[in-house]
Amino acid sequence: MNTQDPAPSRTRELTESVLIAAPPEEVYAAISDVKRMPQWSPECVKVLLLPGKDDSRRSFIGFNRNGVRHWFTHCRVSVAEAPGEFAFRVSVAGLPIAVWGFRLRDHTADTTGSTHVTQYWHDLRQGSRGAVADILGRAFAGTSPTARVRTNRTGMITTLQRLKRAVEDPTGATSP
Repeated sequence: MNTQDPAPSRTRELTESVLIAAPPEEVYAAISDVKRMPQWSPECVKVLLLPGKDDSRRSFIGFNRNGVRHWFTHCRVSVAEAPGEFAFRVSVAGLPIAVWGFRLRDHTADTTGSTHVTQYWHDLRQGSRGAVADILGRAFAGTSPTARVRTNRTGMITTLQRLKRAVEDPTGATSP
């Protein structure tokens, strides 16, 4: 059985950042409320929280859409360190897919309480199980590994901009 990655040069990590005019605690509260993810994610359309004993390591199902394609993922919170980092591991059919997370840093140069937010993605699809996950990605999400990187980068930029707007103006009002 070949467990080596068939595409070792493919992009396995992405990061995008934004500065949000709100304190880290406020930004963390928004990010860690995973039921709000559909507000800012261009692919996630619904989140269903799963029952569990430890709320900080909760699991949830993410319902996603890419055009006419729909799929769901199992997600488990892997980092919940308020107000500095929030992350979750994503799997499909028991196969590890990715880690999605947010790192928050108080922007001390700004006395108004801004937060530098970095969203990150780590691809976990490796070896023979990764090859199966790649096939599932093509079938359900309609993206190859290369297209997934482009889709994720674009989605991260959109997510961060929507998060910024939602946190900076929770009433939804727009400036003239």
